[in-house]
Amino acid sequence: MKKAMPYLVVLAVLITFNTHAKVISKAEVEAAQRSWGQGIVHIGQAENPTKAAIEHIETFYAFDDGPVLFKPTLASVDQFRGTKKEALSYFVGQGLAEDKGFALAPYIKVRWENEGIITLGNSALAMGNYFFTKKDGEEIKVEYSFGYIKNQAGDLKINLHHSSLPFSRQ
Repeated sequence: MKKAMPYLVVLAVLITFNTHAKVISKAEVEAAQRSWGQGIVHIGQAENPTKAAIEHIETFYAFDDGPVLFKPTLASVDQFRGTKKEALSYFVGQGLAEDKGFALAPYIKVRWENEGIITLGNSALAMGNYFFTKKDGEEIKVEYSFGYIKNQAGDLKINLHHSSLPFSRQ
């Protein structure tokens, strides 16, 4: 057993180093949220919104890394968007009849208020409200839950996106 100890120590260090290299911090989640919001603003202002939306999906969503659970805010008939094509339809209004192009509003700002962020190694969860500001200054409050993973390249990607308008007793 004494001969095996140095090898076990080296193995433990390697496992620890590899795990820490992929650990997601709260600051990384907050930075990803800000960047995601800036991406939504950019889509609405872009000369080619479809190209901007494709880049947004590629940058922020984990479709190339595994399954993504995506329930966008204004989806009610086709509630869930499990493919890049369906996500693109939601953001710029292609493909599915109910999609009008959420990101085309356009918005001038997205503000986040996190209720909480839970980090668990190479994954994280965040929940709260985000607020989309239109050109006229109107702010739309949306509830969200996002899940994040850190992929092999070390990039933070969304693998769970659930948003909905707040409950109303109208």
